[in-house]
Amino acid sequence: MSVIQLVLVAAGLMALMAIGAMLLTGASPAKEGQRRLQAVRYRHSESTNAKVESQLKKAIASRKPKMHKVAGSGSRGEALSLRLDRTGKGWSVTQYIYASLGLSLVVTVALYIKTGAPWLSLGIGVLIGAGLPHKVVGFFIKKRLANFNSKFPDAIELLVRGLRSGLPVTETLGVVSHEIPGPVGIEFRGVVERIRIGRTMEEALQETANRLGTPEFQFFVITLAIQRETGGNLAETLSNLADVLRKRAQMKLKIKAMSSESKASAYIVGALPFIVFGMIWWINPTYIGGFFSEDRLIIAGLGGLTWMSIGAFIMAKMVNFEI
Repeated sequence: MSVIQLVLVAAGLMALMAIGAMLLTGASPAKEGQRRLQAVRYRHSESTNAKVESQLKKAIASRKPKMHKVAGSGSRGEALSLRLDRTGKGWSVTQYIYASLGLSLVVTVALYIKTGAPWLSLGIGVLIGAGLPHKVVGFFIKKRLANFNSKFPDAIELLVRGLRSGLPVTETLGVVSHEIPGPVGIEFRGVVERIRIGRTMEEALQETANRLGTPEFQFFVITLAIQRETGGNLAETLSNLADVLRKRAQMKLKIKAMSSESKASAYIVGALPFIVFGMIWWINPTYIGGFFSEDRLIIAGLGGLTWMSIGAFIMAKMVNFEI
């Protein structure tokens, strides 16, 4: 069996594992929560425009591919642009592609010089070039959303104080955009600017909610939409929402603390074989050099990677909790 055939077999196994994982896991709680929030928003609205908007969104969403619908956009380029925009770093799609290609080339050349196995070097280079930038973007997205969610209840409390003092909602949004630092102020400034150029408040807020993709801001948008349709004390409603968001953040921190030991164990168990392999290869390359040249050892290595990937996936599911 040639190296190309081995790579194809490994790719087929990984694709089969991914399909099985998607069939077993189903919809995530976060996506299900977003769907239920949208259903509640339009269920309690008697406005004909809202119902028409709901039907239009369903019709448009049904025409989009599933991958793009989950990403919140209509094409792969828009999905990638949306992810890069969520980082808040100002990165463009072109820069991302160039960085991925450059990283793939560097890793491929370095491994080929070290091992002399062209197809194996190319496969690892493509894997790292495609996976590492994706992970980096995801890390910055999580970091920015965590910063946003930590300051968002303070922004809502500031809105409550402005409303109780007699200011209109649009004016309080402007106050929040200048008083709250970080991502919260930046996003609220974007809302205020869209309102100034003629967009309605609901449209401006919903556009920001689609860009952020966080349930906390979606709660805020739906609260304002329902209150605008049904009436009531907006200041009291937002105050209750701020309290709910603080308790939600506390619950997340509690779960994170309770699962930290299991996560640390999973990281150690998953990384230890790679660390040992790298250390032995660095100390005595000829001892395990056969994993890059002999067919039987390559098959054994690919099988070990497959089973380790299954174990890492199971451990990640066991220690991952959605709120």
